Amino acid sequence: MRFMDPRVWSLFKSNWQHTLTYWSVFFSFGLCVAFLGPTILDLRCQTQSSLQEITWVFFSQQLFLFLGSSIGGLFSKSLKCSLSALALSTLLISIVFAIIPLCHRVMGLAVAMAVAGLAMGIIDTIANLQLVRLYQKDSTIFLQALHFFVGLGALVSPLIADPFLSETACVLGNGTANSSTTMRHMRNTLGGIPTNNVSHYPFHTEGEVVTNVSYAFWIMALINLPIPIAVFALMYKERMIGCGSGVRTRLLERDELAMRARGSTASATSSPQNSTDHHGLFSCCRCGNFSGQPWGFIGIHVLGGLVLFFSDGIVGAYEGFVYSYAVDEPLSLTHKTAGYLTSVFWAGITAGRLAAIPLSYRFQPSRQITITQVGVICTMFMLLMLYSSAAFLFVGTLALGLFISGVYPCMLAYTEDILNYRGCATTVLVTSASMGEMLLQLLVGSVMHSQGSYSFMVCGVIFSCLGVCSYLALLLCWRVYSTQSTGVEKSTKAESSDVNGVNH
Repeated sequence: MRFMDPRVWSLFKSNWQHTLTYWSVFFSFGLCVAFLGPTILDLRCQTQSSLQEITWVFFSQQLFLFLGSSIGGLFSKSLKCSLSALALSTLLISIVFAIIPLCHRVMGLAVAMAVAGLAMGIIDTIANLQLVRLYQKDSTIFLQALHFFVGLGALVSPLIADPFLSETACVLGNGTANSSTTMRHMRNTLGGIPTNNVSHYPFHTEGEVVTNVSYAFWIMALINLPIPIAVFALMYKERMIGCGSGVRTRLLERDELAMRARGSTASATSSPQNSTDHHGLFSCCRCGNFSGQPWGFIGIHVLGGLVLFFSDGIVGAYEGFVYSYAVDEPLSLTHKTAGYLTSVFWAGITAGRLAAIPLSYRFQPSRQITITQVGVICTMFMLLMLYSSAAFLFVGTLALGLFISGVYPCMLAYTEDILNYRGCATTVLVTSASMGEMLLQLLVGSVMHSQGSYSFMVCGVIFSCLGVCSYLALLLCWRVYSTQSTGVEKSTKAESSDVNGVNH
């Protein structure tokens, strides 16, 4: 059975090094996504800070990830600029991993994580944008593979860190030590940002520091190091380094090469007058991308961003607080059992994106998004109704990961496709996803603290309903926009015919 048709395979072969490089930088992104939660208590010991102080590191990373996503489009004006930003960002991630063990104050650690978050945001925007520009209508399958590597990196980093995590108190003071069970419980609870529910645990900030977590960060720095080397190798191949560095390759040139590989003639999606460079979020809103466009064009950007705002918000909130939900009543799971839930969730996301690679070849993005949105909302309702079943919590967590994994890459491909690769869809969508992951995690943590653990699933159901409503509104907006675009095209053709008639 053929996995790809010859046209798509030919397109991949002509751009294989670019594609593999973008996939690898997303593995680097994934390494940064999940390492902070398991190592946070050891980092607290290293910086000899309180729990309230150390959790600001989470917020620092999330805030600058959002900022990096917002400005990432600024580096997409040429292929050289994009690859330079990717090389610098992945190199910065290795440097941050290497210097984290040297941060003995929480402020220094927060700055390091801010730099890593900024690099992650830039990677997120540029890698998605480059693949969309390179493959256009065939980008869904390659975006699914791209986001698979995020899940793979998020699975690998906790496995690397686990052997080096402290099982007992890593700051020894006055002969008091926390048991290994308590440390494991605290480590899983700190997956979310708010720490009000753990402030009663005694943790020393003064004393002898005993932790080996430094080795985990140095190992991750070495694992990540080949990735910036691969980006530099691609730049060398494109003659951007060394004697051929004077050649500036515009993104449009890559699109023209891709069209040649497709064996098709120039079309509206690749013509200079219809294709625009992506900018950062703020400059994108100021530039002429939206001027003179019908309201449906703007509505597609906004509603597409809302879909990812809620879907990525669910991912961040579920990953952060499912452990706290499971150990509380009525489930009252043991700390060790509940600790597996986050791994099950990420395993579902990774498996879902891997399975979506061949499915993307057979099904259109719109159909995939419909299936995933229905699956997410049904799973959340089932988790809410069967809130007392520990067995279904594991089944539902896996199912939620499988369904929600396909929303992000399919929405990117679908939105860019219906806009004919004009405007700032990728920049807006990636930034909206980062904002949702940051804000909804904070919101869910605050609601759980004030209303109890049951509100966790209630929030999930509300967010999934809002995500589905946003998607339905997007479909309606697309119908309106397509009608408006058709009317404009007919009017333009009629005016052109009148002008030609007068000239003749």
